[in-house]
Amino acid sequence: MRAVGEGVTDFKVGDRVAYGSGPVGSYSTVRNMPAHPLVKIPDSIDFETAAAMMLKGFTAQYLLRRVYKVQAGDTILFHAAAGGVGTIATQWAKSLGVRVIGTVSTREKAELAKANGCAEVIITSEENIVERVKELTDGKGVPVVYDSVGKATFVDSLNCLKPRGMMVSFGNASGKVDPVPLQWLAERGSLVLTRPTVASFTVDKAEMLESAAEMFGVVASGAVKIQINQRFALADVVKAHTELEGRRTTGCTVLIP
Repeated sequence: MRAVGEGVTDFKVGDRVAYGSGPVGSYSTVRNMPAHPLVKIPDSIDFETAAAMMLKGFTAQYLLRRVYKVQAGDTILFHAAAGGVGTIATQWAKSLGVRVIGTVSTREKAELAKANGCAEVIITSEENIVERVKELTDGKGVPVVYDSVGKATFVDSLNCLKPRGMMVSFGNASGKVDPVPLQWLAERGSLVLTRPTVASFTVDKAEMLESAAEMFGVVASGAVKIQINQRFALADVVKAHTELEGRRTTGCTVLIP
């Protein structure tokens, strides 16, 4: 932090800070930010790790600890398990005693997902998601599905749930989900559908600090390791986006000013 404005009391010049929410504008070397989205970075975490983990870590925290609070012994389905959120969430879930079934698009990504806590991995280019989930759960299905893929997996995700299960649709990498008839939820066993965002779970400073503390805590404990598998110079931002959109990245990607 290079300077603070009038009335700012929580921070001082020299503090190491990060944020995991808006406003947009992070593709820059210097930012003028309001104080309320900022949190102090623990001494044990370097800047690159903080940059890689903030949004993804906040997302994993609200998914696993607040939207549907997983319990030891649960079996869950987590799509895009080798992605940025996926590699954090699957490690975190495993540390809580959860059995994670992850989905990935390639065999190479399957190995990464297994290394990050998935007990079983479904390769979507080779296997039927619903059939495999039912097979792995003795036909029962799972109590919760975390789906950031969106349109391509949405219906399959609903069909993987057990009665009264929760569908957590938190992204749309493959496109926006089509409107959902409410009757679909009834026909599949009184399902619950939610579309959460980070903003809704960090509505005030207290919530943000609580989420950040838990997120920093699991990283400091070693239960979750932040994997930065791609680094790009800020000048190469177009290349970074091309790689992301081409699904050629795994784990976390950072831009270096």
